[in-house]
Amino acid sequence: MATSSTRGKAHRLLDPQRGGRVGRAIDLAIMTLILLSIVAIVLRTVDPVAARYGAVFTQFERVTVAMFTLEYLGRLWSITTAEKYRHPVTGRLKYAATPYMLIDLLAILPFYLGGVVDLRFIRVLRLLRIFRVMKVARYSNALRTIGTVLRKKRPDLVITVVVTSMLLVLTSSAMYYVEHAAQPEAFSSIPATFWWGFVTLTTVGYGDVFPITPLGQVLAGFSAFLGVGLFALPASILASGFIEEASEPNDEEWDYCPHCGEPLQNDRSH
Repeated sequence: MATSSTRGKAHRLLDPQRGGRVGRAIDLAIMTLILLSIVAIVLRTVDPVAARYGAVFTQFERVTVAMFTLEYLGRLWSITTAEKYRHPVTGRLKYAATPYMLIDLLAILPFYLGGVVDLRFIRVLRLLRIFRVMKVARYSNALRTIGTVLRKKRPDLVITVVVTSMLLVLTSSAMYYVEHAAQPEAFSSIPATFWWGFVTLTTVGYGDVFPITPLGQVLAGFSAFLGVGLFALPASILASGFIEEASEPNDEEWDYCPHCGEPLQNDRSH
């Protein structure tokens, strides 16, 4: 019973939304550590800074990885107090496969694999360390709201991706047939013309590839006009999602049992 109570309290403290005052302090400390570790990773790529403070960065890396590892193991140990992950083995495995836990694992894995893998793989492991910045999403209400909106609006966003892909193929194919004879090097194939289609539809317009025939220029202008309206679609979808999320009432208010740490609705007794 004592172990269950301790596990429940640990689970509550590690929950960014329901940890109380102490939990919020822990969240703030972890978020600060995440941001500092990202700053250290960035600064370590500056050669003069790395040469002067390399030892400091190494020690700080060990401290942050140790803290992130304790957090990861603490979550795995205490998650069995949640009904959804009650089983001590399969429950923990199921929880470990959730997006947030996978991000947490990717944030610490490079440190432990750095000394045992092929040196050619070290660059990939160093790149994975940047996943630590994604850990902030667990502790930020604003970022969690973005994730909720993306999940709810996923079907609409998928449609815009499909439409965008269709337009990319159509405009690039048309431009290839119009410009290939005049510029066989720049528009050598339809796949090669995808680059022009992408920078035109996104209205980036790098200017490295552009049409020179009158018909090609008309097509380019029409494609750019389509791009302006096309990329307004996902923006409006996300905006409506944020409005819906902000207007949704929060009907569930939770309390916690002081003995086991289990979440309870206010109208229930333990």
